[in-house]
Amino acid sequence: MNIEKTFIDGLLVITPQVFADDRGYFLESYNKKKLETILDVEFVQDNESASQKGVLRGLHFQNPPYAQGKLVRVIKGSVLDVVVDLRKESETYGRHYKHVLSGEHKEQLYIPKGFAHGFLVLEDDTIFSYKCTDYYNKDSETSILWCDETLHINWQIENPIISEKDTIGMKFADFKSPF
Repeated sequence: MNIEKTFIDGLLVITPQVFADDRGYFLESYNKKKLETILDVEFVQDNESASQKGVLRGLHFQNPPYAQGKLVRVIKGSVLDVVVDLRKESETYGRHYKHVLSGEHKEQLYIPKGFAHGFLVLEDDTIFSYKCTDYYNKDSETSILWCDETLHINWQIENPIISEKDTIGMKFADFKSPF
């Protein structure tokens, strides 16, 4: 397992070792013993979504005390994964990080608590999976407007397919961080 730090403290790219042969492949998508030296977290919920090309989900997060850390990956297809640092004491507050995750390359992204998260689906029939450190709590869920101009996120798409909920996310300038 290879673990790379990003320019944002706590945000990690994790590449599992893949054992492939003419039958297919095998990998450990999560191994607590291997990750506990760098991640002091307990995952309590796994989620999965399937989407078509052009779907954009995000930028979502849950407020404390229900904030979630996430370990995200793509099982099939690919996404442009985007996170925004919402931790007000962080040197990278308000900055974003983008990474293409794919079923082919099998990289994962560990996103600590205190980040907004979203992704743009790049291929039809993409399956996205993520482990969470806290349970979903509808009342604590919030979103930042995916196209907020102050965040300068180039999603590489002009008219994504988005949910009604994602059309009414708050502007980053109006956001008061609880993190």
